[in-house]
Amino acid sequence: MIGKCPLSLVPLRLEPSDRSEMVSQLLFGESYQVIDELKGWLLVKVIHDGYEGWMDKKQSLAFEFNLAVNDEPETVHVVAEIMAPAFRIGSESMVALCKGSVLPQFRKNKFSLGGHEFIFESEAREIPASPQPGNILKTAMEYLNTPYLWGGRSPFGIDCSGFTQMVFRLCGIPLKRDATQQFQEGEMISFINEAQPGDLAFFENAVGNITHTGILTGTGKIIHASGCVRIDSIDHHGIYNSETGQYTHTLRLIKRMI
Repeated sequence: MIGKCPLSLVPLRLEPSDRSEMVSQLLFGESYQVIDELKGWLLVKVIHDGYEGWMDKKQSLAFEFNLAVNDEPETVHVVAEIMAPAFRIGSESMVALCKGSVLPQFRKNKFSLGGHEFIFESEAREIPASPQPGNILKTAMEYLNTPYLWGGRSPFGIDCSGFTQMVFRLCGIPLKRDATQQFQEGEMISFINEAQPGDLAFFENAVGNITHTGILTGTGKIIHASGCVRIDSIDHHGIYNSETGQYTHTLRLIKRMI
């Protein structure tokens, strides 16, 4: 079965339990494939990146038919503002949509989901069909000061790889969900002085595991989610926090995703 997220934000959890850690989020309108069901929980695979997690069945909207896993319309419209309301026609109900939420079957100021039609009069943007690397830094700055949240993908809480994924998605560049997955993508850049604005930097812990990622600005700076989405200095050693006077992350390598 294929479903679409019917709520503002739905957590995806590591295990089928409310007490399990959140590993990611579905934003309104995003599509998923139902893989399994267990005691009121659905194991789902997100259509646009293949990521898997457990969602509460009460928060789902699954359709009783099968589609191709990569079935997503050629033109995808998403919410452009940090938050915007959508009003269900024929009802007094409203849903608050955050930046990056998908507007299914969007036409002018209306979209449809689950057999209901909604009015949306705020700004929408079309995910470009071809990559727009020139918009990466501008889009990244729109998330500045967003608080860090493990598993988050919204302007109200986001983790490091959720941040890079959302920024690149809004610029027409698909990325996997986790930093370890994104690390496997793209073309390696040998030296930091060869990096360009929009390249991704990856960082490792003491045992060599990839634990962090961020977007290079091309000016010896990096914008990344650490405590909040912030801008710090970077060199061949890693990220340097001028407020604490310490290196916070050890650089592993740089990748170009275009």
